[in-house]
Amino acid sequence: MNFLAHLYLSSEDDELMIGNFIADSVKGSAYNNYPIGIRKGILLHRAIDSFTDSHAIVKQSVLRLRPAHRKFSGVIVDIFYDHFLALRWNEFSEVALSDFAKRVHVLMLEHKNLMPVRSQHFLQYMVMNNIPLPYAEIKGIEKVLFGMSRRSSFENTMHLATADLVTCYADFENEFRLFFPEIITFCQNKKSESALQ
Repeated sequence: MNFLAHLYLSSEDDELMIGNFIADSVKGSAYNNYPIGIRKGILLHRAIDSFTDSHAIVKQSVLRLRPAHRKFSGVIVDIFYDHFLALRWNEFSEVALSDFAKRVHVLMLEHKNLMPVRSQHFLQYMVMNNIPLPYAEIKGIEKVLFGMSRRSSFENTMHLATADLVTCYADFENEFRLFFPEIITFCQNKKSESALQ
């Protein structure tokens, strides 16, 4: 899952949202350096990633991209799924996506100083580009993938992946719709476990 899904799955809990937002920049046991609520968010992020990467439905999406995009296929699917979440946001939340984005921007800016440098840089980019609102449009996804392709230190074809989304749009959307309710249930259960206490 990409960052929009991670934030949504935090269930409006500020510290969980912060932890989920910075988790990719916090390696190993370094999560112990954060307050308990943020630690829970980092652990939840890791659990979400593990559940997603091993799920049969997600693997179908990844497999469709594998011939063209190889090891980057999973990252691309994460972006595609965020597109469908943004596009269908009103089906999952009573809060408008624009209002959710404003809340996230304000919350993260208020806690910027405790974030790793990498997360601070992404936050700046996110606010400047009003992310995640562009995720609901194909052009927005194209821009995201182009940026990711350019920043990668490895040769890749992520900048071309929007064509795969357009060609197999119904398949990817159907897989998202099947998978997302399952990750919601998984997170609801996970947050009640002692591992996140």
